[in-house]
Amino acid sequence: MTTLPDEAKLRDALGVLKDREQVAERLLLASDQHSFDPDTELDWDAPFEEGKWFWPPELVSLYDTPLWRRMSEEQRMNLARLENASLASLGIWFEVILMQLLVRHIYDMSPTSSHVRYALTEIADECRHSKMFARLIHKGGLPTYRVTPLHHNLARVMKTVSTTPGSFAGTLLGEEILDWMQRLTFPDERVQPLVRGVTRIHVVEEARHVRYAREELRRQMVTAPQWQRRMTRVTSGQSARVFALSFVNPQVYTDAGLDRHEAVAQVKASPHRREVMQAGAKRLTDFLDDVGVLRGVGRRMWKSAGLLA
Repeated sequence: MTTLPDEAKLRDALGVLKDREQVAERLLLASDQHSFDPDTELDWDAPFEEGKWFWPPELVSLYDTPLWRRMSEEQRMNLARLENASLASLGIWFEVILMQLLVRHIYDMSPTSSHVRYALTEIADECRHSKMFARLIHKGGLPTYRVTPLHHNLARVMKTVSTTPGSFAGTLLGEEILDWMQRLTFPDERVQPLVRGVTRIHVVEEARHVRYAREELRRQMVTAPQWQRRMTRVTSGQSARVFALSFVNPQVYTDAGLDRHEAVAQVKASPHRREVMQAGAKRLTDFLDDVGVLRGVGRRMWKSAGLLA
């Protein structure tokens, strides 16, 4: 059996690409049927329930480390509460970037196309999600955890110069790992009802966003110039490293009354945490491998980020 070179495999994929307009029309229909207004859908006035977690304990970064085993249940629940705020803050930062990338993507396209109409629909979704995450942080009386100035400004450059395939690869990185965790969260009765409601809305609407980004990235990795495909492999690897470092802000350990350096070291050394992050990324990395993103130095960067076994 003859093995085709990577570029030949990508060209052969052109014949199986789905029609862009048909995909967008199906997503628009799904948006009409399954979209939510968090301001009215969720009970923001209900108090938080005593004894309920803000994040499943197994998904807390320090879970099953020596430090975790020394912590009281109250300390563990407080850390979960702070990490929930950290993830919500990261979600807002990422979605602001995503909205700008989507606007750049459609800037030169026909505004009457279904593809553009769906992009605008997704931007509206992301606006609601960002407001929802911000309201959850405020409701919990928690701080907003910002990424480092370096990562903040790297993102400023990325969203200005990113190629289209690079934009959609980065989009999937930000969406799919958190989505995996939220799919475990919203049915978990140990978790606060409001947090479960927030994650349920996000999971339902993000499923459409992931489909849109996957179909477009598959198309771009076939039709984009070779230099863009090569650049995407490197930039996605760099984005994976930034994402892995930013996933939980180390300030949460200080705010939880823990030694930050000890906590960070134990998270890095934790086999459980490594398994969680790789499990969360697996569906994504399988897809990126299939469409030709995980090649060469980019693949090595994904591994060094701890998101690829």
